[in-house]
Amino acid sequence: MTTGLNIGFGVLGLVIGWLLWIAVERVPDRRPLLAGPFPELRGAPRQPLGLAVILMTGALFAGIAARLEDVWELPAFLVLAAALVVLSAIDLRHFILPNRIVYPLTVATLALLAGAAVANDDFDPFLRAFACGAGSFLTFMTLHLISPRSMGFGDVKLSFVLGLALGWLGVGETIVGLFFGFVYGAVIGVLLIATRIRTRKDHVPFGPFLAAGAMTGVLIGDVIVDWYRR
Repeated sequence: MTTGLNIGFGVLGLVIGWLLWIAVERVPDRRPLLAGPFPELRGAPRQPLGLAVILMTGALFAGIAARLEDVWELPAFLVLAAALVVLSAIDLRHFILPNRIVYPLTVATLALLAGAAVANDDFDPFLRAFACGAGSFLTFMTLHLISPRSMGFGDVKLSFVLGLALGWLGVGETIVGLFFGFVYGAVIGVLLIATRIRTRKDHVPFGPFLAAGAMTGVLIGDVIVDWYRR
């Protein structure tokens, strides 16, 4: 895509991020998303987390538009990025990954990637995506059964859609995305304990790290895979 289009997607992401703050505020309380008025929109840029949601969504939209060349797969990854920003913000605040977001995200990603496969007349990426999603789910489920305290079931449910999206790009990207999620979690966790912001007994939400790892896999996973294979 041209630079102008990438900038356009970045601006679109800023607008979407601003609107996403409604979901961040309302979903944990199970309030309706479309019922006005919307005071959340006024408060979003004034809060550090709200501003972070806006800027992060804009940056991800621009980065994903620059990274992906196939226009048919682009909607699936934009939806994924927007949902992961919301889920990360909610997890940081409330230590939950709401089914109200995870389940629709999973259905939407399946439908959009299936549509991309039909449009491209190539189902190999979709079959690979589904296999990677299933493999991710089984891996995370095993970790959850071994240590439920370390791996919540919300992370398990999210792992399927992360594996699904990353698997569309490639097996290598899937491994990179999930691996970096654990790396980010370990590094930040150690830093929080070292700086005494958290103790070993405190819970640290894993969802934001999984999201960051997944976006790493989407944006530069191919670069990392190529570097490793040299």
